[in-house]
Amino acid sequence: MARILGISAFYHDSAAALVVDGTIVAAAQEERFSRIKHDARFPERAIASCLETAGLSADDLDYVAFYEKPLLKFDRLLETYLATAPRGLASFSQAMPIWLKQKLHLRPTIRRGLGGMPRARLVFATHHESHAASAFFPSPFAEAAILTVDGVGEWSTTTLGVGRGHQIALTEELRFPHSLGLLYSAFTAYCGFRVNSGEYKLMGLAPYGRPIYRDLILRELIDLRPDGSFRLNMDYFTYPHGLTMTGRRFHRRFGGPPRRPESQIEPRHMDLAASIQAVTEEVLLRIAERSQRQTGMTRLVMAGGVALNCVANGRLLREGPFEDLWVQPAAGDAGGALGAALFVWHQLLGNPRDAGPTDAQHASLLGPSFDPEQIASWLAREQIPARRFADEASLCVSVARALATGQVVGWFQGRMEFGPRALGARSILADPRSAAMQTTLNLKIKYRESFRPFAPAVLRERAQEWFDLPRGRESPYMLVVAPVREDRLVPLTPDETHLMEHDPDLRNRVRVVRSQVPAITHVDRSARVQTVDHARAPRFHALLRAFEQLTGCPILVNTSFNVRGEPIVCTPQDAYRCFLATEMDLLVLGDHVIDRSELKDANPEAFRPTLVSQYPLD
Repeated sequence: MARILGISAFYHDSAAALVVDGTIVAAAQEERFSRIKHDARFPERAIASCLETAGLSADDLDYVAFYEKPLLKFDRLLETYLATAPRGLASFSQAMPIWLKQKLHLRPTIRRGLGGMPRARLVFATHHESHAASAFFPSPFAEAAILTVDGVGEWSTTTLGVGRGHQIALTEELRFPHSLGLLYSAFTAYCGFRVNSGEYKLMGLAPYGRPIYRDLILRELIDLRPDGSFRLNMDYFTYPHGLTMTGRRFHRRFGGPPRRPESQIEPRHMDLAASIQAVTEEVLLRIAERSQRQTGMTRLVMAGGVALNCVANGRLLREGPFEDLWVQPAAGDAGGALGAALFVWHQLLGNPRDAGPTDAQHASLLGPSFDPEQIASWLAREQIPARRFADEASLCVSVARALATGQVVGWFQGRMEFGPRALGARSILADPRSAAMQTTLNLKIKYRESFRPFAPAVLRERAQEWFDLPRGRESPYMLVVAPVREDRLVPLTPDETHLMEHDPDLRNRVRVVRSQVPAITHVDRSARVQTVDHARAPRFHALLRAFEQLTGCPILVNTSFNVRGEPIVCTPQDAYRCFLATEMDLLVLGDHVIDRSELKDANPEAFRPTLVSQYPLD
């Protein structure tokens, strides 16, 4: 038996993952326990949760795998600072203390964090090996091309390779500072969103704009070759040596200084978002074509933060050269913890791997769970009134009825998701047929920007009736954007068409009904689809079936159970606090249902300031 703990930490989204004899037993991000979004600290609580799930202690571990090689990363930092001196002095002065105090001494740091760890051997994979392992080893493919794309690891920013059986080989790379992830992050920062947090907002903003800067970006900022390789024009960027992403030349070229966070979004920002999204998709398509030519593979696996760009993933499936695609659900740095552990088991220890008809990710429901008696005991102790249902069918029918009348439901079930998406374990659910629901959820539940779209969770067996999913495939991890089917769209009036094309107020565009399910249909008539099947998510599937039987609609709005800036809830206590501070109507904790109308003093206004003030705006 081999018990392997994977760790990612000290950049952003620290996490832990536990693999026992090749089986993924548990994985979780530290932010869910610390309640600090994108927490980068040593994942002490996540490790404890993983070990508790398996009934192990740190003394039982055989290997501990860290997701990157800190000395190689330090080499890149020093070389970059020396090459750009004296411009990088401020950044150098800020970075060096933490490196000299902690990051160069990870062996003792990890051993202290695990209480000494007397038995386990400590292994360091490279950053992109960890990404590649997380993409290939849990995938359902016996062999596949591998593509990892992110900001930067040690030196690599993009790697190509091949996975066969229980081995991976990375064969080509692009190196810092030439990075598709950092290019996208530069536009994210320029448009007023946080780097390593707001990229998905930029992706959501893109459909409101026109890609009028696409050719300019390809002409002046990035030299993109036909084979997908590229070089950035570093005259426009300051990230190698500065504390910001972009410089004066960038600002002059695109019409002024960066947008201040929370200020009004102008048409220029929408057009920039659309333009860099179009460039990103073009780069990925060319890289994929090169990969397919080089490897001859028919399937592709992906990881790295750029792999979370589900609009690009949809285009890769529709227009790319591969027949199938599997993306690691925790594609960012958190997933590196899982990849590092699997890298040790398969690559270093040489253990075989059997690719099955489905992936080995266990629906990415790898975090802690709370059984009905734990929940019942806590509710009784806190004297919170709740109705407990004796069977799943009656629970789902009752909740479906509430949803069908326009109520918003907090849905807390089973093991917590690993990765950035809520997949029906820690979700907020609503009726997608409501024209007002997108605005209601954004402004009264999530307290976030009004332009942001919501995703549909749809019964897998009904998905093709509502969405043009590429090649008829499933999308269990909400990692593919697909058009809403033409026969589900609602024709726009001339006035609505004009408004959609010209009104700078995004709130007005959001209110235009574009389909039979307007709450999940983005302005470009697309949706970030999650298909739900009984094998992966039996209770969520049963709820969708109950809602369909009541309404004829097999879809629910599914958004993460949190408010803006808050990590997704982990415990029943987290869920209850979030419920009280928002305008959700019902909270479902396992078999128990809490109805706000039956609570005394449950006005959200009384609880909202306390909750929201804990979390800085993301």
